[in-house]
Amino acid sequence: VQLQASGGGLVQAGGSLRLSCAASGRTFSRNAMGWFRQAPGKEREFVAGITWTGGTYYADSVKGRFTISRDKAKNTVYLQLNSLKSEDTAVYYCAADRTPYSSSYTTMSDYGYWGQGTQVTVSS
Repeated sequence: VQLQASGGGLVQAGGSLRLSCAASGRTFSRNAMGWFRQAPGKEREFVAGITWTGGTYYADSVKGRFTISRDKAKNTVYLQLNSLKSEDTAVYYCAADRTPYSSSYTTMSDYGYWGQGTQVTVSS
């Protein structure tokens, strides 16, 4: 099983990026998927999650600016980042829940599969 994250880069404050995470090796159509991020010197934190039914949940710090979505046919989850701020600078990791049909998807322990991370740098 592999999760391949892509789409990171350098962007000015106020700009946008779209991250993608393509899963291979198994299907996650019945599993929640999520995005976390880790800034230098800080712990990894939850950013956004999407359930197998399409329900979404966001960290307060990104609510209204980021949008998570998924394409089950492509086994891919996306994160649209708008109105980026310097404090959004971090390595962004995608993850897949280990348990099908789970309603818990906001903590790291919920996830059993992780991508390698993609760097997002926002310049002010």
